[in-house]
Amino acid sequence: MTSIDFVPAHTFHGRKGAIQNAFRYSVDYILFDPEARPRTPLLFSVDRANITNWRTRDHGGLPGRGSGAAWLRARLREMDIPQPARIALLTQPRVFGHVFNPVSFWFCLDDADQPYAVVAEVTNTHGTRHSYVCHKPGFTPIGPSDRIRAEKRMHVSPFQKIEGTYTFRFDFRPDRVGVWIDYGRDGGGLIATLTGPRRALTNRAILWSLLRRPFGARRAVFLIHWQALRLWVRKAPFLPFRTAPVPAEPVSRTHE
Repeated sequence: MTSIDFVPAHTFHGRKGAIQNAFRYSVDYILFDPEARPRTPLLFSVDRANITNWRTRDHGGLPGRGSGAAWLRARLREMDIPQPARIALLTQPRVFGHVFNPVSFWFCLDDADQPYAVVAEVTNTHGTRHSYVCHKPGFTPIGPSDRIRAEKRMHVSPFQKIEGTYTFRFDFRPDRVGVWIDYGRDGGGLIATLTGPRRALTNRAILWSLLRRPFGARRAVFLIHWQALRLWVRKAPFLPFRTAPVPAEPVSRTHE
């Protein structure tokens, strides 16, 4: 994968339980192999300043102090998970130097370009990060109908407790990508999705994205707080971040 894909995606969040809430909005992602040092259009750079860019330090470890794909390969070795033939990272790029990714996905691909493991890198608005390593028994390819479960380990929303289970589903194709997360707990939970086509990242695509969503990830942060305000007004139970424990380990393993 020597080029970068542009993924003009849509995300949906639907809250379950006594106080329901749902919203859907568009968001721009990129999909690429950070080890390949791919070809980039003029308006995008890797590990260099530009209008839009991606930096290794934003992923794989603490936010702003990560080591990218090297971190991923080290965690896979620690867990005795086969090393990927290729890596594909699905994430939001920096726009005018700013980025915030509630969740990014590392797709570990085999020789046939099929994902056999996916690492969901989750970051909350207070800078805490936890990664969920998803795979099937025997590390067989993950198909669109496979469901992989994980115990929730990190405080993500002040309106959801650190309890319950995530059920992940992934659809990785040459022309599109999709992720579905069903979070369930007693009395509530939510459903979150991210789906979109894969297209070549071009200067024209970047300019069109900037015209439609000029604030990049800042828009995502605003929307997160806007939805939180709506829930607070409706008196949804609230658990402040300052009272929530930080995960003891930065990575946990899922189970089928």
